[in-house]
Amino acid sequence: MTFITSKLRYLILFAVLFLTACQKPMIEIEQGISDFSALGLIPIPAAIEEDEHGFPMYKDTYIKTSDTTAFMLHMAQFTAEKIFHHSGLSLEINPENPRGTAIELEITPTEETEVKTNEHNMDPNTTGESYKISVGKSILKIASAQPSGLFRGIQTLRQLIPNQAATIKNMPVWEIPGGTIEDAPNYAFRGAMLDVARHFFTIQEVKRYIDLLAYYKINILHLHLTDDQGWRIEIKKWPKLTEVGGEKEVGGGTGGFYTQAQYKDLVAYANKHFITIIPEVDMPGHTNAASVAYPFLNGNGKTPELYTGTEVGFSTWDANNEKVYDFVTDVVNEISAMSPGPYFHLGGDESHVTKKPDYIKFVNRVSEIVKQAGKTPIGWDEIVTADTDSTAIAQFWASEKNAAIAVQKGMKVILSPAKKAYLDMQYKEDSPYGLHWAGYVPVDTAYIWTPETYAKGVPSELILGIEAPLWSETISNSDEIEYLAFPRLPGYAELAWSSPEKRDWNEYKGRLALQSLFFDRNKVNYYPSEKIDWVSPPLAPKTIGKD
Repeated sequence: MTFITSKLRYLILFAVLFLTACQKPMIEIEQGISDFSALGLIPIPAAIEEDEHGFPMYKDTYIKTSDTTAFMLHMAQFTAEKIFHHSGLSLEINPENPRGTAIELEITPTEETEVKTNEHNMDPNTTGESYKISVGKSILKIASAQPSGLFRGIQTLRQLIPNQAATIKNMPVWEIPGGTIEDAPNYAFRGAMLDVARHFFTIQEVKRYIDLLAYYKINILHLHLTDDQGWRIEIKKWPKLTEVGGEKEVGGGTGGFYTQAQYKDLVAYANKHFITIIPEVDMPGHTNAASVAYPFLNGNGKTPELYTGTEVGFSTWDANNEKVYDFVTDVVNEISAMSPGPYFHLGGDESHVTKKPDYIKFVNRVSEIVKQAGKTPIGWDEIVTADTDSTAIAQFWASEKNAAIAVQKGMKVILSPAKKAYLDMQYKEDSPYGLHWAGYVPVDTAYIWTPETYAKGVPSELILGIEAPLWSETISNSDEIEYLAFPRLPGYAELAWSSPEKRDWNEYKGRLALQSLFFDRNKVNYYPSEKIDWVSPPLAPKTIGKD
């Protein structure tokens, strides 16, 4: 496409400002942002068409909603808050006497806004997250057939706003490039996991992680709520789980837990960001903390004690004690009642001291308990060795053999290969956080793989999506979470959202370099990989031309 000169583009831009704000700039414009590619969008959208007309966002720009329902007003307020944080502009919502340019938010369940999913994607649920952004000279419209799609489009808008404003007559103006974006996700399941059991993270820390996940269109947060080192969720019928089992964490520090009120608040916060929380109670292994609280659960023949180390595979529950299944039923029911999402994760990994017949019996029984609670059971890939069927989901993390068994059973598969997708793997030998039992995972290794073909023999139609787990043996606060998650997490978001033909490492790393502006603005403690030519932090608004 041929673009008109930057000078002429700015003359058009400020003619719009003159008409809308009655303020004619007497200056000569010399430079500006020319296209979407200069902004480094992640994930890369499905289709972009640019034109020569930029959209000026300035002090008189306002936000208009297609209706005044509580949801639309919430979306408008969310948009206004993010724009203010980025630019300092306080935009009005549905003003009585609008003067400037308009950002329109619209739910329109019509053919025009129902963008088709990528052709290889077999999951029709992704259509709800489709959206279209139309950027004109005086109106920027985000339209979707569904609320989730509108929210995803707003995240793209946040990335379209330049990090630097032009200053005209002492008035900062952010020019958003003109054109259209039509977008839809590759996979319906785009997840991240956070281990709050080995080290406990506060509600505020998890909410901050949710904020960052939402920016990159992640829609699943899998919480690993229990393990040998700690039980982190209140269960009313079994109070010692948190009173005793939640006392410690790795290294011997004070642990913690979420009350049911706090957990509900966290679920509600995630829902507002169109993120589904998947609760995990890992069993029958990784269960020492619960067995300390209630010793009848213990099935390894030893007297349980609180554990603050990092070894795995030594704990199990008694698969032949009916009271254990009564306990599991109470736990699953209480957590499921607080979790509106469709899934419950039963763990099932590294049960090394559980006898195989007992493991099969346990997974079979617990899978039925989960289904009776109205949830779809998910387990780490070991669960396929029990009598699981297509009603359960296998999370592939280590065994291709198990992935093949899942396929034979017609089970959906979540891809979380440790060698590629584990966020707790070190970047390189001298990384201060993380482990390397699955290898080192630098930022390019994290991105350069193809989920559609990675697991041998797993057909595309059985891949539910991908998830990037973050285990917490070596981290204990938000800064350390972010150091391991960023800059790798945006790459996983793109692998899950964007179609294979859109992914290219050499092109992606240029867009990733620009994310340092977002990281700096939001004080994200990212690892400054030497593989990326990071751009400088954002500067103060610059003046182009003369008053």
